[in-house]
Amino acid sequence: MTSVNEQRTPYEIMGEDGIRRLVNAFYDVMESSPDAADIRAMHAADLTPMRRMLTAYLTTWMGGPPVYIALKGSMCLTDAHAAFHIGPAARDQWLACMEKALDTIDADESLKALLAVPFQRVAEAVQNRPSNRAGSADEVVLIAKG
Repeated sequence: MTSVNEQRTPYEIMGEDGIRRLVNAFYDVMESSPDAADIRAMHAADLTPMRRMLTAYLTTWMGGPPVYIALKGSMCLTDAHAAFHIGPAARDQWLACMEKALDTIDADESLKALLAVPFQRVAEAVQNRPSNRAGSADEVVLIAKG
């Protein structure tokens, strides 16, 4: 059994190149999967800036240098996503794309297990609507997230 002192962060396991590969795989899956059409529609045609931003975010979030904080000032994602209707379906699409991206880069099972709950929490934090229907009564009721 690995002791706490022997545990490595995802950044230490993957490195910046591994995170960049994950992000590129994530956006490639999102672009090519009809099941991710809702979240793809939330993005600009050119995903290059988003690839850079998600790489910076995951680098910091996974225990690497604070590059995202240097760019944005904090790790809060809710403000950046507030303009979009992100219900359970969009949340689940994001998670499915990330799971497929981990498969694409041949992440080992221990890394997938290490990231499963934290990725779920990130997806839940960005979800800002209780339903999938844009324009419904829930539009005015945002889910409170910290």
